[in-house]
Order: sequence, then C-alpha cells, then structure tokens
Amino acid sequence: MTTENRSEAQPERSTPTGGRLLAVSDLHISYQENRDLVEKLQPSHPGDWLLVAGDVAEITTSIEWALGLLAERFARVVWVPGNHELWTHPEDPVQLRGVARYEHLVERCRRLGVVTPEDPYPVWEGPGGPVRIAPLFLLYDYTFRAPGTTTKEASLAAAYESGIVCADERMLYPDPFPDRDSWCRERVRLTEKRLAACDPDVPLVLVNHYPLVRQPTEILWYPEFAQWCGTELTADWHTRFNTAAMIYGHLHIPRRTTYDGVPFTEVSLGYPREWRKRGLPDPLLREVFPQTAG
Repeated sequence: MTTENRSEAQPERSTPTGGRLLAVSDLHISYQENRDLVEKLQPSHPGDWLLVAGDVAEITTSIEWALGLLAERFARVVWVPGNHELWTHPEDPVQLRGVARYEHLVERCRRLGVVTPEDPYPVWEGPGGPVRIAPLFLLYDYTFRAPGTTTKEASLAAAYESGIVCADERMLYPDPFPDRDSWCRERVRLTEKRLAACDPDVPLVLVNHYPLVRQPTEILWYPEFAQWCGTELTADWHTRFNTAAMIYGHLHIPRRTTYDGVPFTEVSLGYPREWRKRGLPDPLLREVFPQTAG
C-alpha cells in the first residue's frame, strides 16, 4: 500500500448539523475494566464524531470489535494506529508484520466505515468548522534521545541499562524496512506531502498517536522512554501548516498544553492501574474542537 495510490478510497461525507468533535486514545481493552468502559461509550448527539488516537488493543479481533462498536454509535470514527496495534503479538492469530499488518488493519477499518490515515482527510462542518481532520501515522525515529546521549545507539544503551525499554523492541516489526526509524522517515515524507497539498484556508486538526513535539515528554517519570514517543522531523508542523489543534495519546498523561499558540490535547484513558489511582479522565471523551475549558 502507498498513501499516494490508495488515499482516495473513501469519499468525504458531510457532518450532520450540531454534534461535537470528541477524542480518546489508549483504550487498552485487553483489560476487562477498560473494555467495560468502552462498551458504555455513547455520543450525546447524532452528529458527534470520535477521533481515536491509537492503542485500542493488541489483538486484531479486539481492535475490530472496539472500532466496530464505536462506528455503529458515532456519526464518524477516525482512527490512527498506536504502537500496540502494530505489535505482532504471539497470541494474535494474525501474525502479519510491519507494513503488512498496518495494511491489514486499514482494510478492516474500511470495512467498518472507519477513517484511517490512508483515506481522504474528512472535513468537520460542525461547531467551529470547517476544519480538516488529518489522521497521521508517523511512528518514531529515536531522535527524542535519552538525557546525556547524542546517538540512537547510546540512547538505546541507556534505556537498556536503566531497564526502561519499550516492548516495541520485541513486537513491533518494521518489515520490509530495515528498522523502525526508516519506516518512520518514509511515513513522515508521505504525510508531509499530503499536508502540504491541503487547502491552507481550511485549518487542520492533526491526530497522531505520538505528540508532534518533544515538550510533552519532558514530564515523563522515565525520560529514557521518550525515544519511543515521536520524531524531531515533525517539530514545526503545527506552525508550518494551518493547525487549529493537535490531538495525541501514548504518554498516558491526559492534559492540555499550548505550543506556539496551538493547543495540544493528550486524550488517553491508560491502564486501569493508572486511572484507578488518579481517577478517570473527566470527561473520558474530550471535546477537542472548538477548544473548551479543561
């Protein structure tokens, strides 16, 4: 699959009058408590859209179940892959790796009517619109390096020495690319070309599993983990392109920050051990545009 050849597979649809533009990420429904929460998610208006910023689950059938349920309830569901969806998990009957796994997930989403990074960017015509929703799939390239290191090799060595190593190193394969950073650079190239071709008069809502800038990772308890959280190649995208909002997950630190006047919202649920301690995000489905308090 190439973005250039397959990105026009789904026609754009109009937005019903009213509704809200909502977002969530890191549902991790392999945990029953989280699956129970997903079963209860409902729109408050027939025109509500839901942006899902990755890490729904690891097993293909679970990913399909959750996205299918949400697609039945919301006017539109937009999904981007997180690292967990891209794992080739030993318990998943689908043992595809790398690009082939991603392509398989895209095809399953299309059958469900879920928008993916390979489809036309839909335009939200609801309150505050129009804005163009741009689901992104970019990965990471180890340029958010561990403190005191200047190379990928040294950064990874520091992570292994500290014991803070992402499971991606065991289960997220880059096939047919030689490594994950090469796959990331190709995804950045393809996506940058698509964003540059968008009408600059229509603001963008950028949706990615990882933040486009490094600053959100600065509050991680384990700074070595930042190298699995994005790429420096996207550091200026929120200013280069006409960006109304940037939505991400992955860090499991739900909050809203602003960089160069652009609001960044982390919309994760996270693992039960995390939300039981601090409480569920309130609301769990964040209204991400137009910006509201909280």
